[in-house]
Amino acid sequence: MCGYKSDSKANEETAQERSQRCGFRVHQNPPWFLNILLAVQHVVIQSSVLVLVHSLLNQNLQEEGGEWSQYNYQFMATSLFSSGISTLLQTMLGTRLPLLQAPSMEFLIPAVILTSQKDHRDNRNGTDVNYTLLQTDSVSWSELVRELQGAVVIAGILQILLGLSGVCGVLSLHCGPLVIAPTLFIIGFSIFKEAALFCSANWGIAALVVLLIILLSQHLHSCYFPFWRPKRAEGSSRSVQYTLCRMLSILLPVVCVWIVCTSLEAAHIFAQQHVEELAFSRDRNTSNLVPWLRIPFPGEWGLPLLTVRSLAAGVAAALSAGMCSQECYIATARLLEAPPPPPQAYNRGLCMEGLGSTIAGMLGSVTGVTTSVANACAHGLNQCGSRQSIQVSAVLCLLLGASPKLTQLLATIPLAVHGGILSVTYTVAIATGITYFQNTDMDSGRNIFNIGFTVFMGLLVPQWVSKNPGCIVTGVQSIDVLLLSLLTIPVFLGGVLAFLLDNTVSGTAQERGLPADVSGSRASAVPGYSEQRALVYGLPSGVRKLLAHRRLATFPFCTISPPEEVSTLEEVTSAEERADLLLSCGSEGEATPNWHKEKVPNSE
Repeated sequence: MCGYKSDSKANEETAQERSQRCGFRVHQNPPWFLNILLAVQHVVIQSSVLVLVHSLLNQNLQEEGGEWSQYNYQFMATSLFSSGISTLLQTMLGTRLPLLQAPSMEFLIPAVILTSQKDHRDNRNGTDVNYTLLQTDSVSWSELVRELQGAVVIAGILQILLGLSGVCGVLSLHCGPLVIAPTLFIIGFSIFKEAALFCSANWGIAALVVLLIILLSQHLHSCYFPFWRPKRAEGSSRSVQYTLCRMLSILLPVVCVWIVCTSLEAAHIFAQQHVEELAFSRDRNTSNLVPWLRIPFPGEWGLPLLTVRSLAAGVAAALSAGMCSQECYIATARLLEAPPPPPQAYNRGLCMEGLGSTIAGMLGSVTGVTTSVANACAHGLNQCGSRQSIQVSAVLCLLLGASPKLTQLLATIPLAVHGGILSVTYTVAIATGITYFQNTDMDSGRNIFNIGFTVFMGLLVPQWVSKNPGCIVTGVQSIDVLLLSLLTIPVFLGGVLAFLLDNTVSGTAQERGLPADVSGSRASAVPGYSEQRALVYGLPSGVRKLLAHRRLATFPFCTISPPEEVSTLEEVTSAEERADLLLSCGSEGEATPNWHKEKVPNSE
């Protein structure tokens, strides 16, 4: 059934079998049954973020006679449908990393500020500001929805322009370990209030989910299950081992707890508690008008409303979401032991995220899409980062998004289960940030101050501004929305502080950890690096040939796929070479190079 391999049997394994037992990397394709299970697991993780964003946004939308309760699942289905489209774009034309797209807090916070019109009362100490929602006849529920859609479209267009300009790729070359680590810290810590809010629905269920995930992913990570796969050549079968406990360490606990809670609730033995701060938890079972089939189409809710206020909210969302996605690219590459993303991969990723958000806004979504932090961190738990599994997840998102009734099924997962998922996955972001400290001089007073100040202020300022929105009143509403949005998003404030302090405070390259070359700018000196980077981040052959055209090899397309990438990819042709280049556990006596720890000699 299941067991643990001895050292003698482990030495007899081939490199490919050992790779499959240890997990799947970006270019590797799991068997069909495991592919479907991994895809469902990612959709379940994504549903936690989806429910979080829409439940919090629900508190700030002006509803009349339960109108939002009627259309809530349709908006969720639209977001899920848009996430599927954006994920396919990201995995085929973007960074090509196994990253699932989803709504995020970076889009939620500007949307909440945009929909919350406040009358502020002056207070000199700035600690006790009373405010009330301004309800006027001139601002209807439909106009707020269209204005949110306009902000999403503006954010997407701005991200496309930033990606084509190459700004994101240039900035990535100046992001060392002391920029990456604090920002990942802040990303992980920024969700703890929302995770605790979900867990408060039932702390016992949340603790059970967390304990089961820890048990499967950490204590039983070496427990393997044999499967027999037929050999194409001989016509016989061979045994292949998979660590299913670790690979499905989130899906198995969620499904088990979900079934038990639903059964007990149906038998009137156990009643799920509702969170007063979340109207969604009280209304999720009251809507009986949810259609089975509804394919989103442009103009269903009217054309997006482009105003100065939506422009301000869109700019804030685009900048903060782009910074969060860049950290997710870096963290995912490190967790999967892939080479660091090159500058053109950052640019392509931002372009595809912008295109996905633009499509989402046109289809009627009230939130944009960006890289899901929870799904990216899940790679650190299950060690399965196959690009094909994420693409199957995208197809599932499209199918679920076309049926609001099926989307409503995801909302039946207890809120405490969602809280347990968020509590475990976001901790991986914090731990990944810690690993970058090994490349720096942590005895340096400069580094100690920069890290402490960045993390503390990145969490303090957004918390205070969110409690005191009246602290910023310029007299121009659009500027107020922009400043409040930027100062309330932890990842933006923390990322800017970390970047400025690391690049302006004097320090040696060794002190800052620059010789580790976490950005991969000088890693071409390492043998085999260019080929491995091309396998992970290289574009499909048809797109490469199109971009190689002399009319497209100039600005702005040169920031997406430089000519040297095309020539490198043409050298790697056979499937055998692809399989040998990125073995997850390496061949016998050899270890897979960890590009994030490799000390690359200075070009000087």
